[in-house]
Amino acid sequence: MIFNTEKSIAVAAARKLKLLLLDVDGVLTDGKLYFATSGEEIKAFHSLDGHGIKMLMSTGVEVGIITGRTSTLLEKRACDLGIKLLIQGREDKLNVLTEIMANKDLQPEEVGYAGDDLPDLPVLQVTGSSFSVPHGHASVKSSVQAVTETDGGNGAVREITDFILKAQGNYEHFLKI
Repeated sequence: MIFNTEKSIAVAAARKLKLLLLDVDGVLTDGKLYFATSGEEIKAFHSLDGHGIKMLMSTGVEVGIITGRTSTLLEKRACDLGIKLLIQGREDKLNVLTEIMANKDLQPEEVGYAGDDLPDLPVLQVTGSSFSVPHGHASVKSSVQAVTETDGGNGAVREITDFILKAQGNYEHFLKI
């Protein structure tokens, strides 16, 4: 991970997280939009990301998804991973974040977010932990605490979940399994 702030600041912020929110296109996927001739959307998700999400959730950190697009494939993936907090079709991500924090009685420092483009920027500027990916928009990458070394859709979320697990002292548990 490449840190825009001192690593110790990012680690201290990650220790407080109770919720990690993720963008989809460009973070959970490679950002490319694939369509079949029938018009059906096709998305590819990385298994490393899925396992990292499951590990993080098993420690009590909730994982949720906020996306401006709507996809039945994403509904299936979220269900398969046990993600209950799935907000689709909402481009006003900051309003979504505000609603989530109010409903869950969370403070901004208890929430982390990973995004890659300008619609994510307002959320990234509010949350306690902020992450992006190497192919993210320059304005986003320069404003987050850390940028993954791994591209979105290729294990970037796993890099983020491993970082949070290590910061919270829970990573070693998974090495003993």
